[in-house]
Amino acid sequence: MIKNIVFDFGDIFINLDKQVIFRALQDKDIQKFLPKYHSINADFEVGKIGPKEFVERLQPDFPHLSPKAITDIWNSMLLDFPEYRLSFLENLAKDGQYRLFLLSNTNALHIPHVTKIMGTGSFGRFKNSFEQFYLSHEIQLRKPDLEIFQFVLEQNKLTPQETLFIDDTSENTGAAKKLGIKTWNLMVGKEDVVHLKERL
Repeated sequence: MIKNIVFDFGDIFINLDKQVIFRALQDKDIQKFLPKYHSINADFEVGKIGPKEFVERLQPDFPHLSPKAITDIWNSMLLDFPEYRLSFLENLAKDGQYRLFLLSNTNALHIPHVTKIMGTGSFGRFKNSFEQFYLSHEIQLRKPDLEIFQFVLEQNKLTPQETLFIDDTSENTGAAKKLGIKTWNLMVGKEDVVHLKERL
């Protein structure tokens, strides 16, 4: 029986355009997302570097772009957060049947931008719906590393078999499965988190 639900954030609650950065790179005649960009992003997501250093590391490859332009491109992947999903989450929290957790790979640029998109009040409603609100750059761990799932389980004394993890990335759900956690690899565009109870 599922007693705990751990949610991803991007493309589970807030809509994303993950290709916007690739399109921006191609517009500047850079045809692929180089390995070093993945490395820089990983360091940013676990808080090893802050926003200023993140932009400074990218700047040499984009001398034609200002720091603000780089920041704006990075944040432009964040789209809207539909109100119906927020209502669904709040109702799920009020129901009290499950312990709810957020576990997101994110960074110190995205969260302020999300707050701006949603508005402070709505972001507060979202955050307050969870027992714990885990952001990778704050806990210095990121998916799909097993350590981040072990951290959530141990911190909250969760039994893996009683825990459902919802994420749109198969690499992340695959990692959680290795620890015995139940998973839903949500197919963006075909499924919606508001249909959760049909999955339980």
